[in-house]
Amino acid sequence: MGRFLGIDLGTSYFKAGVWDETGRQCGLGRAFVQKNTANGLCELHVDDFWNTLRTAVTGALADAGIPASAIDGVSYSSQANSFILLDRAMEPLTPLVLWPDGRAASGCDPLKRLASRPDFMEKTGLGIVPDGEFMLAKLDWFRTNRPEIWSRTAAVMTISDYLVYGLTARRAGDMTTASLTAMLDVSKGSWWPEALKAIGLREDMLSEPLATGTFAGQVTPEGAAKTGLEPGTPFYIGCLDHYAVAIGAGITAGGRISESTGTVLACVGYREGYAPRRGVITARGLENGWFFQLAFNGNGATAVEWYQKNYAPQLTIPQLEELACKVPAGSDGLVALPRSDSYPGLEGFKNVQPSHTPGHFLRAIFESTAATLKSLVDLLDGEGAAREVIPSGGGARNRLWLQIKADLLQRDYLIQSSGELATKGAAMLAAGNPSGKVVFESTIHPQKEEVEQYKQWYKSISI
Repeated sequence: MGRFLGIDLGTSYFKAGVWDETGRQCGLGRAFVQKNTANGLCELHVDDFWNTLRTAVTGALADAGIPASAIDGVSYSSQANSFILLDRAMEPLTPLVLWPDGRAASGCDPLKRLASRPDFMEKTGLGIVPDGEFMLAKLDWFRTNRPEIWSRTAAVMTISDYLVYGLTARRAGDMTTASLTAMLDVSKGSWWPEALKAIGLREDMLSEPLATGTFAGQVTPEGAAKTGLEPGTPFYIGCLDHYAVAIGAGITAGGRISESTGTVLACVGYREGYAPRRGVITARGLENGWFFQLAFNGNGATAVEWYQKNYAPQLTIPQLEELACKVPAGSDGLVALPRSDSYPGLEGFKNVQPSHTPGHFLRAIFESTAATLKSLVDLLDGEGAAREVIPSGGGARNRLWLQIKADLLQRDYLIQSSGELATKGAAMLAAGNPSGKVVFESTIHPQKEEVEQYKQWYKSISI
């Protein structure tokens, strides 16, 4: 039976997972990403990139108990809008500049002008307003503030482009992370000349955008030396991390939505036909004419830890969850505003009463996130065609939270036994089996009484 390696280029950790062709996890390795975050920067030195990746890969192989030669294919899951500048010899001119980097926090005029074009959403698939986190804004910063670097720049690579190049010596990348640069014409699958002109780029400075799952080449001896992989291992083009999770969750088989409740709340659907719209990011899918659709919101899981740390330090989060289970739907009138942890004190909660316990506050946070999730799901699937949701992220391990979501969304929640879905999705791409068998260990069904209560609750809240 084949073994495939999925690499997840996360912001906090690089992870590598070994999976068999049926979607069974065989081994996992992870390594903390040691970034330079001084003075608002967020950079990763090139040597640290490769060392961190090697640690994750060798850890996964060791955990699986197999040599690198047993790997039959490799692919990746990637963050977006992280990049590196290189000279004519393809030597780095900069560290990897990661997406949270704040040097262009106010954005840039060329990006603002580009986003104001009436054809911007139709061309790019971006139904959101691009900001200073976008690669394009930081490229303009280098052009304006570091002309000595910009004048020597011959190539701009996203972090996943750089991975492909470093392992195969091919200048190529995937269309899904490219679509988050605001420079890809998603409908055509090629770079958008007007966007390149806006920032002063030539097409030959960028990597070739390829469809997810495309064979990119074999791992070179140099790539193998950097990562611990075997020379000659087949390497396949991957995708954006949210879409890799969706592939690992099995939504490309149809009729399902994936959601991830972590630092941010993200929701991914998969549908036929190119139909970009406000609030949604649209990217090319695995088959011609099919597209991923992504909606996200900052009202994720961070408020849970914040509340426990600041207002219930004597209780563990599992103990708080036990208390929240005893609180009725609607939290006895207590309402948590989105991102309640961003307000001073407890000002992020409405209708606070002396009778409200820590269990009420935790359940209110769960309900707030579930309400935001409902708005995202309604945006992606207002017609209700997807009757099942597959969760991932930290929130996927909390049964109460999942039950609240199932009740509010009026959809079944399918719980997988496998863990790291981003590495799974990438490995399944390498296996050529992105719509392969998905095993679920349990299903959480909406509860009739709570569904009716949450219908009324959702109508009454104003958050």
